[in-house]
Amino acid sequence: MNVLIVDDDRTNLALFSHLLEDIPDATIFEASDPNEALTWCQEHDTDLLLLDYMMPKMDGFTFLQQFRDLSGQDHVPVIMITADAKTAVKHAALELSANDFLTKPVNKAELRSRVSNMLTLRKAQLHQVGLTRNLKREVKAVEERLRESEQGTANRLTAAAQYRDPETGAHLLRMANYARLIAANLGLSEEEQNDIYDAAPLHDIGKIGIPDHILLKPGRLDCAEMAIMRTHPTIGAHILKDDSSKLMCNASAIALSHHEKFDGSGYPQGLAGEDIPLYGRIVAVADVFDALTSTRPYKAAWSIDRAVAWVRQNAGSHFDPLCVDALLTDPGKILEIIDAHQDEEGYVS
Repeated sequence: MNVLIVDDDRTNLALFSHLLEDIPDATIFEASDPNEALTWCQEHDTDLLLLDYMMPKMDGFTFLQQFRDLSGQDHVPVIMITADAKTAVKHAALELSANDFLTKPVNKAELRSRVSNMLTLRKAQLHQVGLTRNLKREVKAVEERLRESEQGTANRLTAAAQYRDPETGAHLLRMANYARLIAANLGLSEEEQNDIYDAAPLHDIGKIGIPDHILLKPGRLDCAEMAIMRTHPTIGAHILKDDSSKLMCNASAIALSHHEKFDGSGYPQGLAGEDIPLYGRIVAVADVFDALTSTRPYKAAWSIDRAVAWVRQNAGSHFDPLCVDALLTDPGKILEIIDAHQDEEGYVS
């Protein structure tokens, strides 16, 4: 362990080094210039600092403050050594985070005992730091495995839904990427951007509970059929509800709210404005924009310009205006998403 002695008196340095030279596991370093000592501390690990209080270029208090400001030195044990035995000096040293105090002339046995005790403390600190790091790594590994398991479940649910829903996998990828783009431009964290990207493809999972003669009907639905179709958000939320999984909680909220409208005229709950969960407001824009610009069995794809104009026209009524602006502020990104995730039969714009 590295023991640094800082004292402007070279005789004291030689004496302290001699007294401590056979301390087990201790490697002694000397510095008579405080500035050079600080530079050394920036380049080396310090496990114990023996610091003289009365130095001409920089007193021990100033050195200690600058030492503590260095990265990784906030918990290194420090023993202040001085010929000034005043209680006020001792108290000031302790308040500045010194861990112990010795008065010159230093007794050999006391010095060695204090140094040994402080090195034992340092070893315990480093051991605890190692345990904490290992625990963090283990927790991160468990979280990653859990995330992979949740994502695998989400992927299988999405794949199952695609067997019944005519929407393509490319639509889900484009929509999820649009949702992440909106989240990014709204200033959401990278973690939140990834959360909505993972959950968004499950927004229509509730359609697996809709009868085929309604779900796959090529023409317009009548009022009774539409009422049944409008149950799919509630069905999806019920399927996905899982309080122990962040991904499923997000997906459930999106499934339930992505057909709500900003003015309160949507379904199934008739929520309005910010009462609609943010992820639901984001996915509403992303889903509709991609639906407009995609070819479906019942419609041709709209041009990008036409879809942009329609979405802007419905900002404040159907859509959250902030989410609309967040999607349309970067047309280049929209085109990149379209080019990267085209339907097998080709994309029409």
